Amino acid sequence: MENTKTHTKQEKENGVDSELIKPEAYKHIPGWGIDADPKNNPTYPMKDYNGADHLRLMYKHPKSQPQNMEILKSIERPELSSVFGTATPPRGLSGILRRYAFTKGEGQASHWMTLILADRVDAVEGIVEDLGHGIIPNIPAEKGWPAKWEHDREGALRQIGTALAITSAIAAFFLVRRSRR
Repeated sequence: MENTKTHTKQEKENGVDSELIKPEAYKHIPGWGIDADPKNNPTYPMKDYNGADHLRLMYKHPKSQPQNMEILKSIERPELSSVFGTATPPRGLSGILRRYAFTKGEGQASHWMTLILADRVDAVEGIVEDLGHGIIPNIPAEKGWPAKWEHDREGALRQIGTALAITSAIAAFFLVRRSRR
């Protein structure tokens, strides 16, 4: 099964390599070519083939974004993706937690739970940073409480009541514990 299709000018402009894929070169990869037979494809016969399905394997990788700061990447990928976020580089305690999370595989819950914890810690670090710059954050507005009060007053009252009940229970627990000493 050798691919003898020649590439059109448009395909070459879209990054298709002029060298065709030789199936023998990939036989060592378990499962490679499993979808070569269209009748073995789960979408057969519903899929509307456009004749360019083979092109997904023959593209040139785009030029990579320059890396000018620490970028955390999965241990399961050998290289950085071509495009990555640089808005919030790892810093402080949240950065330490993120670095730790990326020592774990993406299939482990500890990877994702640590990243969620790092997000929460980063939010607190942001508030502390604001206070350090003399900015008092308007937490109720940032959490959307005025809009909730305006559009879902019953839900807002339920949320306030729940918060008061939990806070009262915790305060009562510590008061009783303190009075027993």
